[in-house]
Amino acid sequence: MSAPSVLFVCVKNGGKSQMAAGLMRQVAGDRVEVHSAGTKPGAAVNALSAESLLEVGVDISDQTPTLLDPQLVEGVDLVVTLGREAHVDPIPGTRFENWDTDEPSDRGIDGIERMRLVRDDIAARVTDLAARLQNTPSTEHQEIR
Repeated sequence: MSAPSVLFVCVKNGGKSQMAAGLMRQVAGDRVEVHSAGTKPGAAVNALSAESLLEVGVDISDQTPTLLDPQLVEGVDLVVTLGREAHVDPIPGTRFENWDTDEPSDRGIDGIERMRLVRDDIAARVTDLAARLQNTPSTEHQEIR
């Protein structure tokens, strides 16, 4: 059986989706095929996102924001959108999940402190998702809860 595959999506593909992909690669290694993309990708990975991940041993500084590819959406087992702004049209046979991630800036928390909180929220979700993906055969098309 092939490894389950996941696509993390946010708008710019410079922060949250890149963080989720980097954290999943750290947690799952080659047991999960990992992709990330943006609906309107920016020019570069967010420097504070990269800095916060370096603190936990994950380096995403060499990643480049990528435009969402509908064929990739169709080809993965699960698409995870991060936040409320990224929208991906559903495709039959592909599971979708939205992570309404913590937004510390809503509470007046900015800078590296904001990114650490975002990182920790995403890390907990990624750890849970990695366990679920590895216990669910990638050929099953069921909704992940």
